[in-house]
Amino acid sequence: MTSDLYGQPELYDALFQVRAHVPYYMGLGRRAAGEVLELACGTGQLTLPIAAAGMPVTGIDISEPMLTVARKRGAAAGVSIEYRLGDMRKFDLDRQFALIFIARNSLLHLHSIEDILSTFAAVRRHLAPGGLFAFDIFNPSVQILARPPAQRSPMMQVETDLFGKLSVEGTNDYDCATQVSRDILYVSTQEKPDAWVLPLTLRSIFPQELPLLLQAAGFHLKSRAGDLHEAPFSSTSRLQVCICAPST
Repeated sequence: MTSDLYGQPELYDALFQVRAHVPYYMGLGRRAAGEVLELACGTGQLTLPIAAAGMPVTGIDISEPMLTVARKRGAAAGVSIEYRLGDMRKFDLDRQFALIFIARNSLLHLHSIEDILSTFAAVRRHLAPGGLFAFDIFNPSVQILARPPAQRSPMMQVETDLFGKLSVEGTNDYDCATQVSRDILYVSTQEKPDAWVLPLTLRSIFPQELPLLLQAAGFHLKSRAGDLHEAPFSSTSRLQVCICAPST
């Protein structure tokens, strides 16, 4: 069945499990030494461990089903986390944060330059003096983007407690004029092929483009690593893991 990935929090969490993201963003939170804000926080997979480590954290997401799960998890864990329904392009919390981050390609849900710059501007307004803005996005692969639109390619297999073994294939329909990929994920259980058919639309941000977008919004790129273990960024890196600060 065709479904909305972000309307199915349990399936989303089963497919996209947090691993290295937790220690990476927890380390940044300790380094920032103040309030933390996660944009596109989803079901709280990152906000919850950050709060459990004793850091004050707030999460914003545009999906009410995802936030419902996040609130239940926070209450069950006995930690205090403020969750807000909101759009990262135009949020207003009337306070500032030592660290603001957007994890796991969530920035790429912004498809236009205007939306990216609006988000960066909102982040800058909410960043405390000396604060950090961090995010991780994929490093675009020309080979993947050039695949024929109808070609289904294996993406991953995941063992899950709730659904058993899940196998994922995907198609990739890339529009080079807008740098937007309109993908379809085909998720199969061991009993049912294509149990879920999930549209996923993401923008590509290329390495030479990224500093210019940040500069236009009043940021500079302090560092860019190639993975969450802070390996040097190169043309073969899978990720762009970025730490930014307001320009002086």
